[in-house]
Amino acid sequence: MESRTEPAEREPDTSVRPPLVRELLLVVGLFLVYKFGRQLANGHTGEAFHNAHRVWDAERTLRLPGEGAVQDALLSGDTLIHVANTYYATVHFPATLLFLVWLYLRRPRHYVWTRRVLAALTAAALVLHLGFPLAPPRMLDAAHLVDTAQVYGPSVYAAKPATDTMANQFAAMPSLHFGWALMLAIGMIVATSTRWRWLWLLHPLLTLLVIVGTANHYWLDAFVATALLGVALAVIRLPRPARSLVVRRSGDARPEPEPRATASASASAGPLPRTPELITSGAGQ
Repeated sequence: MESRTEPAEREPDTSVRPPLVRELLLVVGLFLVYKFGRQLANGHTGEAFHNAHRVWDAERTLRLPGEGAVQDALLSGDTLIHVANTYYATVHFPATLLFLVWLYLRRPRHYVWTRRVLAALTAAALVLHLGFPLAPPRMLDAAHLVDTAQVYGPSVYAAKPATDTMANQFAAMPSLHFGWALMLAIGMIVATSTRWRWLWLLHPLLTLLVIVGTANHYWLDAFVATALLGVALAVIRLPRPARSLVVRRSGDARPEPEPRATASASASAGPLPRTPELITSGAGQ
């Protein structure tokens, strides 16, 4: 039986899916290293506020819109600002985790690429957190902004940064809230083919408005995260899919048309036989 082979349509390549236990240990290990590294940056209060004034002045020099414009819009209603605080506190880690789980199960090749990019972005952010401690705008008197989480709730930070043992509040730049959200959108756009996939960009856009409106980050925190992510994406390329072949049975193939007879072949065949005529004799002859 004859058969033809052709490239398979988009199918998950399960051969590149890494072992689950190893991935769990790797992700948990990276998270613990990151949390421990952020704690090392605590205690640089004076330097963090000095850098905050430098960032604030740089934004005014660049004529960026004030963070207060976004916060004023959120403060127009108690419900809106409460939703923004809840989004900041609860969406960041669960959304990223669900994103990685879906890629691991449905797009293993994209999962490996995304995990590498997120690890590189987080490592670069950790280095910057250690070398450039930065107080968020909610702590900067010159910004005249409200600490919305403390006033309206919910809050994930302690009221005093010095007593916060769970998070480093002086690690504002870059914003991993925005960097991870942007990578989530990029990963979903690349891994899917639906025409609605571009709507994933609403996630980093909403995240940007939330982190700025709640006074947890400056505009430049998001810009730096975008630049670091761009470098990571330029260095870490998406692995090419393994070539797989699908066998198509000959019965599925269309029959090829028969070749037409040429004029010379018709001439050599001689004249066509005549059809016998019916001969009748007339009655009056």
